[in-house]
Amino acid sequence: MAQNRIGGQTIVFTKNPPKITSRASIVGKKEGEGPLAEYFDKILEDDLWGEKSWEKAERRMFIETAQMILKRAQKEPSDINYLFAGDLLDQIITATFGARSLGIPYYGLYGACSSMTQTISLGAAMIDGGYADHVLCITSSHFCTAERQFRFPLEMGVQRPPTAQWTVTGAGGVLLSSSGEGPCITHATTGKVIDFGIKDANYMGAAMAPAAADTLKAHFEDTGRGPQDYDLIVTGDLAKYGRQLTIDLLKKEGYDIEDRYIDCGCEIYSEEQDVHAGASGCACSAVVLAGYLLKKMEDGELNRILIASTGALHSTISSQQGDSIPSIAHAIAIEKKG
Repeated sequence: MAQNRIGGQTIVFTKNPPKITSRASIVGKKEGEGPLAEYFDKILEDDLWGEKSWEKAERRMFIETAQMILKRAQKEPSDINYLFAGDLLDQIITATFGARSLGIPYYGLYGACSSMTQTISLGAAMIDGGYADHVLCITSSHFCTAERQFRFPLEMGVQRPPTAQWTVTGAGGVLLSSSGEGPCITHATTGKVIDFGIKDANYMGAAMAPAAADTLKAHFEDTGRGPQDYDLIVTGDLAKYGRQLTIDLLKKEGYDIEDRYIDCGCEIYSEEQDVHAGASGCACSAVVLAGYLLKKMEDGELNRILIASTGALHSTISSQQGDSIPSIAHAIAIEKKG
């Protein structure tokens, strides 16, 4: 019997709630010019970072983020039981090549931009179930690699519509441990694939907002909690249009989150940076969580947050063939104990 399952989509970590014992984030130059710059551990001077390709630069961000997390925790790769990681590129090559360098037992996961909370959800289950003591969870993205794969080569200079978002160049991650100091992962709500028929790859916010609203609603129903039980509710990369859609969809279900809700895609860049609708990418929620949100928890400004990373699960092939964009969101509750 599934003793730690509540409701239809949520598990509660009661036996040994995993602690976030270390964290790190690296971002690109543009992200380092935004309002959250002071919270990131390293800011690149350019998108290539001395590498021969953007893909290799993203890989280096991934590896150095992992090394930074381990150094802060005073751990070696051999101390880590599992690496759960993903990215946006075909065959999740950033995570896989990163795992090759780190030498840690590895599960490669694809959830598009929902990857951060996806990896943490599964890593937390490993620890609470007694299968691991230390799990490293990392994800990354890069504006130039994502544009090349999902949209148009940068050299073409294609004009972007107002609803388009800017993929975050960065990598972020956390170390989950069975013991030690740090906020706990107390709940994980697994999302369902939701598709409202949006086909425009330049309007990701509209495609993903229904998935975010569905998962947040499921979390509230499963746990018996409401928006008022959280200091902050966070979504991954819906940007300004998707954020408002999520507010509206949840209001129709009887949940008003507006006074305590932010979207990572609205926080990374300033209006003056002209990124149109806002930020996107696997690293969007990863660097905001590992940099900004967990620092606020360390400082005592936040005690309980609910974060749902959001992902658009289309591919270049499905888009070219006229398919709509299925989306998903996975939510985790993070709480300070004691």
